[in-house]
Amino acid sequence: MKFQITILLLIFLISACAPQAPSTTTSLPPDTAVTSPPGGTMPTNESPINPLAPKPADENLTRGNVFIEEFGLMIRESFPPQISLAFSGNLPTPCHELRAVVSEPDEENKIIADVYSVVDPDMICTQVLKPFQANLDLGTFPTGHYTVWINGEMAGEFDT
Repeated sequence: MKFQITILLLIFLISACAPQAPSTTTSLPPDTAVTSPPGGTMPTNESPINPLAPKPADENLTRGNVFIEEFGLMIRESFPPQISLAFSGNLPTPCHELRAVVSEPDEENKIIADVYSVVDPDMICTQVLKPFQANLDLGTFPTGHYTVWINGEMAGEFDT
């Protein structure tokens, strides 16, 4: 037993003294100033892909409601900041499919998200609510103050 403990102690000491692998990250000296680029050089909003966008087949479907219970903005601490709209709620039936259309900022920097459902009117479906959670990437925006609205209610505001 003493022999096994001695061997484990030696292995631990040897591994503690082994050289470390070189770091792949670099760090700035403590006195380096980190600044943002000058005004006007921020990239404009790059429209991300909307997985809830209307589809061509939606023309044959009936537009329905959604019941949004929670919503809010997520601001990723990146440069430039990336904004997402998170929301959850219920669809009227399991046969309804979630859709969302997000507008570009208007002259007042309002971003409006229209969230709704579509359903085949000829489909017979169980009358029970179907919960959902969704997250829409809104992208990045030039410098300014923005408000985000979802179905007529303000979801939040942010500055870039």
